[in-house]
Amino acid sequence: MDFSVNPEQEAVIDVARRFAIEHLAPGYRKREKQGRVERTLVADMGRLGLLGVELPKEFGARGAEYVTSGLVLEAIARGDFNVGYVNILVSLVGQIIARFAMPEIAREWLPEMIAGRKLPSLALTEPRGGSDAANIQLSAKRQDGAYVLTGEKVSIGLATQADLSIVFARTGAPEDGAKGVTAFLVPLDIPGLTRAVKERIGSRCVGGGSLSFDGVKVPAHYRLGEENKGFVQVMQGFDYSRALIGLQCVSLAQLSVDETWASIKSRQSFGKPLSAFQGVTFPLAEAETQLSAARLLCLYALWLKDKNLPHTTEAAMCKWWGAKLSFDVVHQCLLLHGHLGYSTDLPFEQRLRDVLGLEIGDGTAQIMKLIIARQKAGRDAVPN
Repeated sequence: MDFSVNPEQEAVIDVARRFAIEHLAPGYRKREKQGRVERTLVADMGRLGLLGVELPKEFGARGAEYVTSGLVLEAIARGDFNVGYVNILVSLVGQIIARFAMPEIAREWLPEMIAGRKLPSLALTEPRGGSDAANIQLSAKRQDGAYVLTGEKVSIGLATQADLSIVFARTGAPEDGAKGVTAFLVPLDIPGLTRAVKERIGSRCVGGGSLSFDGVKVPAHYRLGEENKGFVQVMQGFDYSRALIGLQCVSLAQLSVDETWASIKSRQSFGKPLSAFQGVTFPLAEAETQLSAARLLCLYALWLKDKNLPHTTEAAMCKWWGAKLSFDVVHQCLLLHGHLGYSTDLPFEQRLRDVLGLEIGDGTAQIMKLIIARQKAGRDAVPN
C-alpha cells in the first residue's frame, strides 16, 4: 500500500484546500442559519473539478482514483462539514447512474451533477423503515411504459434543494424483501411529487426532508438496473460512501484538535500555559493517535476499492467508528475550551450536532457492526 500523493493528486487537493479555507470555512455557521447550501458555491466547486472527481472522464469528471476523491472530500469537510455531503452524494449517486442508468440518461444527468449545476439526493429511508432498509413500502406499478410511484420517503439529505433523487421502490411482493426492490432516477420537478422540510438539530443546511409520491409517473427508461434487483445492485455503492463518511467525520475532529492545541498553548492557568498540564495534553495525544488510525483505515478502504478488492468490512468500520470517534473528540475539545467552548461563540456545539447525525444516518453503528460480524462469521452464523 502506498498512500503518498503524486503531483496530479496534490494539485487537485490543493485546490480543494484553498477553496475550503477561502470560501467554505467563513460561511460554515451562516449556512446553519440560512438552512441551505448556496447553488453558486456548488457551481464553483464543479467549475474547479471538485465534484465526483473519480467519475468517468467522458462525463466531464477527472477520472481520478477513489483515494483522491477521499482526500478532496477531507479538505472540503475541513472547511464545511456539511458541504462535504454534497461531494459524497455526487460521488455515490454518480456511481449508481454511471453503472446502472441507460446511456442517454447518464449523459443527461452526470455532466450536470459534476459541473455543480444539478444537485442529487438519495431516497431510501421510509417512515417506519429505519435500519430495516429493505422493508420498503413505497410501491412502483408498471403502467403504459412507465412506473407509477406511490408512498413516502423521509430523512433525505438535500431533499428540498435537489434536482433529482435515486428512489428505491417495491416492484415485487412484500414477502420478497430486498429481492423485490427496484431503483429509479426521479427528476424532482415531476408532477405528483411534493417535498417537505423536517427540522433537525444539526446539519440544517443539507436538511433531512421528505418526498411524497402521489401516483408519480416515472418513464420506464429511468429505471436503474434490472427490475427487482435494485436494492442488491445499488447498495454495493454504499461501501464506497461509508469510507467517505469516515473521512468526512475524521476531518471535522482533526480540525477541532488542531484548534485546541493552539488554544491550550495561549491560555494560562495557575501561572502556566494549559499545555503544561498532562490532564489537558494527554486527551489530545490520544485523539491524535485515534484519528490517525481512523484516517488510515478510511484510506485503506478506498485503496481496496481502487484495486477492485472487497472492502465491505473496512467500509463498515469506517462508518461507525469515524462518526463516534469524531463526536467524542469534538466533545473533548469543547470541554478543554471551558465555558467559552460551551457557548455559541465557538463552533464546537454546532460540530457536535452536525456529526451526531451521522451516528444515525447512512447506517447506525449497530447495523455496521452486524455487517462486520456477518463478513467475519458468515451470514448464517449471525442471523437478524
